[in-house]
Amino acid sequence: MNQFEYKNPTKIIFGQNKIAELAKEIPAKAKVLILYGGGSIKSNGIYDQVKAALADFNVMEFGGIPPNPEYAVLMDALDFIKSNEINFLLAVGGGSVIDGTKFLAAAAYYEGETPWDILTSRKPVLKAMPFASVLTLPATGSEMNSGAVVTRNETKEKLAMGGPALFPQFSILDPQVIQSIPERQIANGLADAFTHVLEQYLTYPTEALLQDRFAESILQTLTEVAPKVLKDPSDYKAAANFMWSCTMALNGLISQGVPSDWAVHAMGHELTALFGIDHARTLAIIAPSHYKYNMDSKQEKLAQYAERVFNINEGSTEEKALAVIDATESFFHSLGIKTRLSEYTQDYKGTSELISERFTQRGWMGIGERGSLSPDDVAKIVEMAY
Repeated sequence: MNQFEYKNPTKIIFGQNKIAELAKEIPAKAKVLILYGGGSIKSNGIYDQVKAALADFNVMEFGGIPPNPEYAVLMDALDFIKSNEINFLLAVGGGSVIDGTKFLAAAAYYEGETPWDILTSRKPVLKAMPFASVLTLPATGSEMNSGAVVTRNETKEKLAMGGPALFPQFSILDPQVIQSIPERQIANGLADAFTHVLEQYLTYPTEALLQDRFAESILQTLTEVAPKVLKDPSDYKAAANFMWSCTMALNGLISQGVPSDWAVHAMGHELTALFGIDHARTLAIIAPSHYKYNMDSKQEKLAQYAERVFNINEGSTEEKALAVIDATESFFHSLGIKTRLSEYTQDYKGTSELISERFTQRGWMGIGERGSLSPDDVAKIVEMAY
């Protein structure tokens, strides 16, 4: 096991009807800005619960944050924050709204030339406005981590940011919200969380026995509850396990003492930026090709994954590794998620070269857990995913 330091300051408030506890957590004199997405919270009752809980607070609203939070929209929100002297942000939504709120929290205190530099500099954010979240869509784990991703349509870019100042002060997780989520979004959440675990697990052995079993337990739980929550989102037990698995998949716990990959995300982000494909679905497109391409360096962990998660016990190490890649792809298919780029767009030709060029221009000359995947390797993996 590698050495590590771990701190996660986010308070989690989990369970039925916990939105009512908002007033206990926000400073009494705070001027609060509620941020949300397309407005579904106004039709599913969540908005009313939040407003009722904050009845005694000075509250304003900013809606319309899109999936894959768009920089131009966030800049409008930033102007609103500054002009209204907001001092506390409350994200009410899924990962996109929470990610957008993290960017705004950082941008509100940013003293550089342009807030986009927060993303391009790749420097950790050390100062940000206080913020919290009410989770409405389990998927990204953004409710309990310090990372965020922002899209800029103008340049067709999707870049990540993070830092110790970007942990939510608290997050409220009520599994009852799942019953109002469309099936497509539930499927995306399952695939997203599943791939988050794979990025931290499918690397190379470091004798981190507990972390491996933490990761495997999340994968097992997701495969177990997936058909239940897709069939009946009002199944509270399944919804609760789904929601908590998504949070645990990316709150930093399972990455301690082990190497992490994140190459699948790096490539997947480009597909979202270029074609507007749902984030989770880009991961499902890239993952099988990535693992096949890196079979030599990953096969030991792939075989362990095969045995412990999918009960594939026959064959050589390589045969089990190949079989579990197919099993993973079949799991994505069981969620109704297609796994080839050509199934989403007919304009895929040249995509591999374009992504490779972008990585080169950004100086991303070696990604993956060993920093060994070059832009040329990236081109080959993306082309395999056509």
